[in-house]
Amino acid sequence: MRLDELLEGLQQQVAQVRSARDRIHTLLDAVLVIGSDLELEVVLQRIVESAVSLVDAEYGALGVLGEEGTIKQFLTVGIDEETIAGMGHYPRGEGILGLLIRHPEPLRLANLARHPSSVGFPSGHPPMTSFLGTPIKVREQVFGNLYLTDKQGAAEFDADDEAVLRTLAAAAGVAIDNARLYDDARRRQRWLAASNELTRSLLSGTEPTAVLESFTATLREMAGADLVTLAIPVGDSGELVIEAASGTRAEDARGLVLGAATLAAKVFASGETITSDAVSADPRATGGSAAVVELGPAFLVPLGTRDHVRGVLQVANVPGGPVFTDAVIDMVIGYGNQAALALEVAEHRQDADRMLVLNDRDRIARDLHDLVIQRLFAGALTLQSTLGRLADRPQEGARVQRVVDDLDDTIKVIRSTIYSLGEQERSRSEGLRARLVAAMERAAEALGFAPALRMTGLLDTNVPAGHAEHMLAVAGEALSNAARHAQATAVDVSVEVTDTALRLKVADNGHGVDPAVTRRSGLANLQQRAEELGGSFSLRPNEPSGTVVEWAAPLHTAL
Repeated sequence: MRLDELLEGLQQQVAQVRSARDRIHTLLDAVLVIGSDLELEVVLQRIVESAVSLVDAEYGALGVLGEEGTIKQFLTVGIDEETIAGMGHYPRGEGILGLLIRHPEPLRLANLARHPSSVGFPSGHPPMTSFLGTPIKVREQVFGNLYLTDKQGAAEFDADDEAVLRTLAAAAGVAIDNARLYDDARRRQRWLAASNELTRSLLSGTEPTAVLESFTATLREMAGADLVTLAIPVGDSGELVIEAASGTRAEDARGLVLGAATLAAKVFASGETITSDAVSADPRATGGSAAVVELGPAFLVPLGTRDHVRGVLQVANVPGGPVFTDAVIDMVIGYGNQAALALEVAEHRQDADRMLVLNDRDRIARDLHDLVIQRLFAGALTLQSTLGRLADRPQEGARVQRVVDDLDDTIKVIRSTIYSLGEQERSRSEGLRARLVAAMERAAEALGFAPALRMTGLLDTNVPAGHAEHMLAVAGEALSNAARHAQATAVDVSVEVTDTALRLKVADNGHGVDPAVTRRSGLANLQQRAEELGGSFSLRPNEPSGTVVEWAAPLHTAL
């Protein structure tokens, strides 16, 4: 009898040793599995699956922590997509999960509902009883927590389960760190390649607008964002215009003028980075792209140094999208600084090219004045001196006089050309964009609010002076009508220039044009300005209320 008991005890010990051996082998296999991939999302999912398998749990989850101790990502095993959809949202870090966040130590419970910190389950959540949780640390910092529930084949998890899970969590921390280092290395590689391409494009003389569009597209891909915009200053007004945009509804944001109350203008003025979990609903923001496109998590960074900000980058996701990590923000800041340096080098090169042009213009002006005009003047004087000898031949004298008059007119034309050579460059100091912004500021005084302005295309370089004057006059008349007659509460102004045409659109939400009004001298003036340039003018009702003024002029007439 004694021998049977000893044999039975020995068999139990052998079974326990085999069970421990099998568990160790399973644990080693799990460590190999989670460490065999460097894609972070794949690693995280494998960690949860391995944890569920190791401790024979019904359900498992990994909660990745974000800022201020909240759960920003939640990966599950054992719950189907339909059940997840029925629950409405993933846990935010309350109850037992919040306890583990506040006190990152292993936690083992026989019954979840009986713990004082329990807050119950949301509607549609499957019932759960036993619980085992442990933190995952990466370089002594808590990355997230493993949550396991409902031990299969037993009422609760035991100490061995806890020890195995802690070991797995330690290995998981190493695997996560490796995956993040790999992701950071790939991001830096893409950043360096993009920076080199940006510098090469700028220095090769590629059109800056095309370079900036490529820059925002590359940045959006690198950051994994839904929308990236780049705003640059307009003159010295403190306002900015979105010069380039890439992503969701980029066309709605491109060309939008950002007033001083927008977050972008605040970043431009302060040189400080601003982050927001929901930028469209952020009380600090007024207007801007977030008012046109519904956006969620976002951050805005200055392009350049704090003392010399060249523009503002906004990187955003749609509502419900993930919050950007510190690594992504740092990457964008570094890439932005590199881009600012490349832009500055390109501008210096353009300045050098412009100086060559100016010097050449000065030389041409001097040659025209010192050589051509003097010779023409001397020739005219010579011809004039011969007129006295032709008093008896009036026909020949009249011909000579006409030649003298033509020479005098030619001298005037050349002098006008010399003057215009200098004036062309001086007129660039206040471009059409700055004048449009100033016109909106003047209109805001009469309207009682600032009109929304959108500018697209190379307005400062591709629009002839005559076209610019006509367009500014039409915009002023349309805004004046909106202020005096429409009683509008919102006015949208868009100006677009292409290779072939200049277009202006002014839309308000006021009362619209009264059909009983027959005198429209102002409207006739707008029509005349369009016809003078071979363009078009139209006036139509806006939907659901108001008026739309559209004015266009071809650019080929200025050639």
